[in-house]
Amino acid sequence: MLAIRFRSGRQESACVAVGLFIAASPLSQLRPGAEQGSGLLWYKEARPMALITRDDYLDCMTFRATKRPIFVELFGPLVGLEDEWRVQGASEEEINLTAFGFDYLEPYYIGATTGHFGGPVQETLEENDRQLIYRDGMGRKTMLIKGAASVAHPIEYPVKDMDSWLKMKPRYTYSESRFERGWAGALKKAVKEGKLVVAAIPGGFGEPRELMGEETLCTACYDQPELIHDILDTIGETAERVLDRVTREGRIDMLAVWDDMAGKGGPLFGPAQVREFIAPYYRRIWDLLSSRGARVFKQDSDGDVRPIIPALLESGLTCMYPMEPAAGMDIVEVRKTYGKKLALQGGIDKHALRNGEQAIIAELEYKMQPMMREGGVIFGLDHRIPNGTPLAAYRFYVRKARELLGLDPNPEPGWGRMAL
Repeated sequence: MLAIRFRSGRQESACVAVGLFIAASPLSQLRPGAEQGSGLLWYKEARPMALITRDDYLDCMTFRATKRPIFVELFGPLVGLEDEWRVQGASEEEINLTAFGFDYLEPYYIGATTGHFGGPVQETLEENDRQLIYRDGMGRKTMLIKGAASVAHPIEYPVKDMDSWLKMKPRYTYSESRFERGWAGALKKAVKEGKLVVAAIPGGFGEPRELMGEETLCTACYDQPELIHDILDTIGETAERVLDRVTREGRIDMLAVWDDMAGKGGPLFGPAQVREFIAPYYRRIWDLLSSRGARVFKQDSDGDVRPIIPALLESGLTCMYPMEPAAGMDIVEVRKTYGKKLALQGGIDKHALRNGEQAIIAELEYKMQPMMREGGVIFGLDHRIPNGTPLAAYRFYVRKARELLGLDPNPEPGWGRMAL
């Protein structure tokens, strides 16, 4: 028997926001007599499934022997696409993506916090039918456009100089309260169950940007370098102490970092800034975890990061995603350049799905060529499914991709968000 978790779409979204993958399956597929209840385990008869194992994932990401290619949906739809698809006749299983049988994984995130901790509760400053403006837990004034955005946009930041950072610094220092109650037992249980154990750390670019904003951060590299060093030294010391303690109790398989630092025009930190500021922080954590058995260090950064890939590899990175073609990221060329030094996820141009079947075929045949199926790649769209993507085109994309990869054309229903 195989166990998977069931969540409704609304519950799934709430869980994803705090860093969980949720696997889903329609109630009609459940074995009669299985225990029922929101969030409990449901059981199904064993047969080929889209649920992949920890070993499948790690072997693929480290270029070891792989049973078959892995095909996923990394992020899911943009706000508004579900309504478009309903008008086009989508079933609810297609809306929640379970109809497409994507591969997915059930990881376990360690029960300890390495980044910002504490601070005030969120405070609403202004709200109307169009937008919500609030002060968040980091002290930022933030605006969310209702019905059009899934991520709020900061418009004021708390850190401008060393004095303002020192007021925030206690929220980044080590304390025993960073560990959840029962964390060690939960970790040992996850290891015993064969879960992929994941530890997340704040971004070397991303966290200072959350505190300062892009412009202040980038100019501070020249005007206030001691500020950036102190922020990352503080975060690094705390993360190191937390993860040192965690790995004395159990295994961590993967280190994950969200570090969006690029756009179409290239990265906002160049190789020199990566080597000076980010590399010591990354290496401090990765050297610890890799010495204790971690196998993958994965970074999420949108945009064109090609100029800084060598510096990031020197920093310990082993995997990158989502590899956006619109920003110039070509996973085939990256593979040719870096070989087995860098694993990749995503990379399929989401915009090709709006350009007709021949464009989809050309994109898939190029990205899924034999060289790319030899390991080190998890295939999927390069970000959220954009508005204006016809349902028929998405169905065709999934069918054609499964055909090219030699996957079951009629997979078991299920989906889990595969972006970390």
